[in-house]
Amino acid sequence: MSISFDFSVFSGQYFDASVLLYALVVGIMTCLCSSALGVNLVLKRYSMIGDGLSHVGFLALAIAALFEVADENVIYITIPVVTAAAFFLMWLSSSGKLKGDAATALVSVGTVAVGYIIFGLAEAGAAEVCTGLFGASVLTVKATDTVLCLVLCGIVVLLYLLFYNRIFAVTFDEDFAKASGVGVKGCNMLLSALTAITIVVGMKLLGSIMISAVIVIPAVAAMRLFKTFRAVVISSAVMSMFCFVIGFLFAVTFVIRKPDSFMSGTVMLPVGATVVCFNIIALLLAVCIKKFKTRSNTKTNT
Repeated sequence: MSISFDFSVFSGQYFDASVLLYALVVGIMTCLCSSALGVNLVLKRYSMIGDGLSHVGFLALAIAALFEVADENVIYITIPVVTAAAFFLMWLSSSGKLKGDAATALVSVGTVAVGYIIFGLAEAGAAEVCTGLFGASVLTVKATDTVLCLVLCGIVVLLYLLFYNRIFAVTFDEDFAKASGVGVKGCNMLLSALTAITIVVGMKLLGSIMISAVIVIPAVAAMRLFKTFRAVVISSAVMSMFCFVIGFLFAVTFVIRKPDSFMSGTVMLPVGATVVCFNIIALLLAVCIKKFKTRSNTKTNT
């Protein structure tokens, strides 16, 4: 058995190569937004909210399947459902009625269970359920998906930059931010809404389960390498986009050939899972670099 990489997929030999470009743009923009927001969620210890919302996204997809909503109109179901769940989780966490991790666990398990039942009522096949969890093929991404992604991600980036100072203050010290006149609840709700939109945008390509990893892992890795907030946000975004591009190229060009077999060709690996694996590798490298720096500083000081 031999393994190689076939980049002829970009030549249009097998299908319209522009579809891969659409998927690449959607993935890069999703990773840009999710990684930046992930830094705030991790620092505020709300990282599990991203995971909870990704599970809610699965429920939203099930509802869309039950009502036979057309693929291009699914977003009109997913955005309201996921955003409402984001506000609900944030309210539970801030009100103290239920601890954040407990609330997220409750929502995560409950929504997946209900979503799976609804998929059954909609008579969806295993392939459709698997697509909702782990993402669709890159060949299903359309030009309209790309335009919608650019518009929504542009809104997320614009709002994040406009409220950057307030989000920064609320992330590190809510009491000080409140004393300074910053609307803490409003900033938290904004952060929740931006996270919900990002999850909805990335669900189709990366999957409702895998998108949460793209939110958390780059942020955690960047925190191992940098100390200032701005440096962590920028490095997290760069690392996430780089991992997506590498994971994407690996997934769509992977070729496995078996001896004594007439069948050989490109194996389209799941993009979401492959990208997450490369994010994990980046995290492990960041941890190793951090340990190496710590040891070097210790030796220098002694």
